[in-house]
Amino acid sequence: MRLAATSYIAEDYMLPCISKRLMGFDCPGCGLQRSVALLFDGDFIGAFKMYPAIYTIILLFSFIGFDHFIKIKHSNTIIITLMISSVILILTNFLLKFL
Repeated sequence: MRLAATSYIAEDYMLPCISKRLMGFDCPGCGLQRSVALLFDGDFIGAFKMYPAIYTIILLFSFIGFDHFIKIKHSNTIIITLMISSVILILTNFLLKFL
């Protein structure tokens, strides 16, 4: 119950989307903050529905941090693959919002 209250408090401090205010439609990053708040609440499916690239982005940053301390042989290939998959998910989600 305490985590759910944290999510509602966090929503009060979320940054507004400038492009949504100026142009009237969501940007490719819209939903990321709410998705992180849903993760903190433990709603993993809701976080994926809000922003599908959340898990590849978490994997990407976790792997980059891990690779900073322990060098992995083919880390560049893994990082590029995670980057490309994140971009594909972000753009697919962005395009599907307009359908």
